[in-house]
Amino acid sequence: MDFELDDVQRDMQAVVRDFLKERSSEEAVRVAMDTPSGYDPDVWKQMAEQLGLQGLIVPEEFGGTGLGYVELGAVLEEMGRMLLCAPYFSTAVLAPTLLRLLEDAKANAAYLPGIASGSIIATVALTEDGGAIGEEAVTLRAEPTADGWRLTGSKNYVLDGHTADLLLVVARSAGGVSVFAVEGTATGLVREALPTMDQTRKQARLTLADTPAILVAAEGAAWPAVDTMLDIAAVMLAAEQTGGAQRALDLAVEYAKVREQFGRPIGSFQAIKHMCANMLVRVESMRSAAYYGMWAASELNEELSTVAHLTKSFCSDAYMFVTKEMIQVHGGIGFTWEHPAHLYLKRAHSSKVLLGDPAFHREQLATAIGL
Repeated sequence: MDFELDDVQRDMQAVVRDFLKERSSEEAVRVAMDTPSGYDPDVWKQMAEQLGLQGLIVPEEFGGTGLGYVELGAVLEEMGRMLLCAPYFSTAVLAPTLLRLLEDAKANAAYLPGIASGSIIATVALTEDGGAIGEEAVTLRAEPTADGWRLTGSKNYVLDGHTADLLLVVARSAGGVSVFAVEGTATGLVREALPTMDQTRKQARLTLADTPAILVAAEGAAWPAVDTMLDIAAVMLAAEQTGGAQRALDLAVEYAKVREQFGRPIGSFQAIKHMCANMLVRVESMRSAAYYGMWAASELNEELSTVAHLTKSFCSDAYMFVTKEMIQVHGGIGFTWEHPAHLYLKRAHSSKVLLGDPAFHREQLATAIGL
């Protein structure tokens, strides 16, 4: 079985790469990450209207392009390469994946068209103050009322939670774990942007006090969909990590070719050669793992959960390794604010813990296989 991208997928990836080189340059990233919203609205609009990126996995009947997770992963690889500063992962990966898995026709019709058009920024609010991931960790309360549902509690580390128009909140009702749609302007909702080490990926803490919400799908039956969403999201994040690691390797190699010591490029020294070779092995291994995971996600097969844990844990560690080695190759300049090296190192750190760190995923894998 061939797990390489086909010609059409490579062409699509090339178009996205060219777009991001122009609209997500280092200068553009630095400008966007210093804004409260964390993105450029004009770029966001272009992504939706000209490239259809927000609707990649949204079915055509809801205004999307109806593609799959292989294509989405290929796009995320390019976004990771250029450190796109935008609410893309939350809006185009987490939210539509969860909505599709929940199979609520009314909710899909209400929200997916807006996501695909770029008019709705959406996210999933799952983790709470402890940061734990799991069905038992969901404690935010949902109570039925005469006119719908009300939510009380808090969510933390919510991607783009301070700017999202639509919050898919995972809460616990009398029937079990359910998903509720909450408008970003809902009464009783307080949103606090969090200070983050990785300024290119915004997070927020949400406090809900008797906040009105709409139940999505059946009450108490949402956790299998949330769990599968987490597996798919882990694979998609690994694809993004692969792109970032590739760019870090490219920066190291480019610098090793032009930086001279003792009258010769430092890339000619064996120690630097070994460092770059080790980085290359990590990057190619990441790509192999991510592409296999993308295939498993597109098939929604029985391997997905196992592959997701393996892929996320390996790619997180490998991305950290590559970015650290990149900084070592650069020497002193790699530690400066002016050089982009720190942006990739910080993204590697944030991606490592997002959706569970490597230790968490290895523990989940060990439990799944009975160790």
